[in-house]
Amino acid sequence: MDISTHLQSLLDTLPEKPGCYLMKNEAGEVIYVGKAINLRNRVRSYFHSSAQKDAKTRRLVQNIADIEWIIVGSELEALILEMNLIKRYRPHYNVRLKDDKRYPYIKIHWQDPFPKVTVTRHILSDGARYFGPYTSVWAVHQSLDVLRRIFPYLTCSRTITGQDKRACLYYDIKLCNGPCIGAVTQEQYRQMIADMMSFLEGHSDDIIQRLKSEMNQAAETLNFERAAVLRDQLLALEKIVEKQKVISSEYLDSDVIALARGGDDAVAQVFFIRNGKLIGREYFVLEGTEETPDAQVLGEFIKQFYDQSPSVPRQVFLPRELEETHIIQQWLRTRRGGEKIEILIPHDGVQQELVNMAAENAIETLSMLKARWETDTNKQSTALVELQQTLNLPTPPNRIECYDISNTQGTYAVGSMVVFEQGTPKKSHYRRFDIRTVVGPDDFASMEEVLHRRFRRWQSIQEAKTHPGSKPDPSFARLPDLLIVDGGKGQLSRAVKVLQEFNLLERVPVTGLAKQEEELFLPGQSEPILLPRASQGLYLIQRVRDEAHRFAIMAHRNRRKQESVRSMLESIPGIGPQRRKSLLQYFGSLQAIRKASVEELTAVPGITPNLANIIKAHLAE
Repeated sequence: MDISTHLQSLLDTLPEKPGCYLMKNEAGEVIYVGKAINLRNRVRSYFHSSAQKDAKTRRLVQNIADIEWIIVGSELEALILEMNLIKRYRPHYNVRLKDDKRYPYIKIHWQDPFPKVTVTRHILSDGARYFGPYTSVWAVHQSLDVLRRIFPYLTCSRTITGQDKRACLYYDIKLCNGPCIGAVTQEQYRQMIADMMSFLEGHSDDIIQRLKSEMNQAAETLNFERAAVLRDQLLALEKIVEKQKVISSEYLDSDVIALARGGDDAVAQVFFIRNGKLIGREYFVLEGTEETPDAQVLGEFIKQFYDQSPSVPRQVFLPRELEETHIIQQWLRTRRGGEKIEILIPHDGVQQELVNMAAENAIETLSMLKARWETDTNKQSTALVELQQTLNLPTPPNRIECYDISNTQGTYAVGSMVVFEQGTPKKSHYRRFDIRTVVGPDDFASMEEVLHRRFRRWQSIQEAKTHPGSKPDPSFARLPDLLIVDGGKGQLSRAVKVLQEFNLLERVPVTGLAKQEEELFLPGQSEPILLPRASQGLYLIQRVRDEAHRFAIMAHRNRRKQESVRSMLESIPGIGPQRRKSLLQYFGSLQAIRKASVEELTAVPGITPNLANIIKAHLAE
C-alpha cells in the first residue's frame, strides 16, 4: 500500500523499545491501541502485505493518519498502560467490553464504625470492600433485597450512638437490627456485616454453624425472641445455599471463563466458584471482535474484566491457551498482592466439565441476546414505517439526521449532528460544529450556519468524486432520508432556506420538532403533526432528539473546557499556540501538566528548563 510521507517518517523513527502505540485517523481520533516489546518491529509490521490478510486490519491501516507511541520499562508496564489507554479512548478497532458505562458493584463501607451497604459504579481506595462487577443494577438490588432479610444492615443517615429513644420503621419490620437504640452493640453489628461479606465471597458454612450455635445458646438462656430471629436468618441463608451448586470441597476459589462467537458478536461467560460452590455467574458482551482470533478476544476480555474486578481468585480456568498467558498471569499476580495465581486449561475431569458448562451457557446467552436484538430490530422497522406513512415519505427513513444548538448566553456555541441508521445510533457519523459566524445567542442563525456547512461538505464530496485519490468524510457523503431540526417552526424555516440554496428541498425531507408537545412541523403546512403517544415512531423521534440534545451539551462543555485550558496556558509568558498544543498532546490534560515535574515538562519539544519553571509557578498560582 502507499504510505504518506508523514507516516513513513514516523515508521523510520520508531524506537526498538517496549511501549504502547496509538493509531489515529484524520480527525485525530484514536482508532487502535496496542503494545509491543519492540515498537519498531510491531508497528511497521502492520504495513506489510502479509499482515493485511483480514479485512479488519486492512480497514485499520487504511484509516491510519498518525501514530504516537509511549516508551515504558517492561512488558508488564506496557500491558497496564495499554489497558488504561483502551479504557480511556475506547478505540473502534480494539476488542472491548460493550457499553462505556461502568459496571455496578456492591459496596460495604467497612471503614465506618457502623458500615452501610450501597451500590456504586466506582471503586475507590477508601477502605471499603467491593463485590462485583455485575451486569445489571436491577439484579444487584434484587440480591440486596434478599440479603437484607438475612443481614439487616443500616440504610438511614442517622449518627449511631445507641442512645436514640426510638428506632425507625425498618427496625419494626425486621430490616434493621437497631444499633441506633442499642438493640445490638457495635461489635455485634460489625460481626453481622463481616458475615455478609463472607457470604458474598461464597464462604457460608462457618456462618451457618455459628448462627446455629448462637440460636441454641439463646434458646437455653430463654431468650426466645433472639432465638427466633436467628432461626429465621438460618432458614433464609440455607435456602440460598441450597441453590448453589456444590462442585467439590477440595476446590480453590476459581473463576471459569468461556466464550461464544456468532458473526461479529461475542459473549464471555464467567462462573464464580468459591469454597467449592458455584455461587454465581455473569455474562459480558464484547464489541470490536470481528475477524479477531478467539484466543486474542479471550485475552482482551480477561484483562478488561479483572482490571474492573475488586478481587482475583487463585485459579482461572479457560477453554484454550492465551496469546499472552505468561504476562497476564504476572499482572494478575500483582492484582493479588504478589500471591500465586494459575491460569489453567483443563482437558478432563470436573474442571473440563465446568468449562464446557460455561461454554454452553455462553452460547445460550448469545442466542437469547440475538433474539432480543432481533425483537428490537422489528420495533425499529415498525418505527421507520410509521414515520414514512405519517410524514408521507417516499421510503422508510433509514438514515435520519438531527441537529441541535447549545450555548451559554451566546458564548462557545456548538451545533450537534447525530445520525441514526436503521433506527439505531451511528455514532461514528456524529459531528460537532463550533459556531464561527454568529455573535450572541442566536440559535436560528447558528442552525443555518451548521446546515450550510453540512451540505457544503456534501457538495464538495460530489465535486471531488472525479479525483480518485480523495478520502471523503463518510458522515457527509450521503444525504439523509429525513432531516430533523430541534426547535419547531422557526428552525424549520432556516433548514428550508439552506436546502433551497443547495437545490435539495425536493430530495431531502425535513421536519421541525417542537419541544413542548413533540409536534412535527412540515414545510408549507400550518398545522403540526402529532404522533400517537404509544407509537414506535414517536419513541424513535424522542430518542433521536434526546441524543442530539445530549451530544450538543457534551460538545458545548468540551469546548468551554478547551477554551478555558487554552486561555490559561496561553496566558503563561512564552507559551503560544504551538507549545500549548505540544503540552496538551504530551500530557493529555491541564491537570496532568500541573502535576508534572520540571524534568517531565522539559521532555516536551520546545520547553526549556527556564520555561518549565515559569509554567510550574504560573499554574501553582
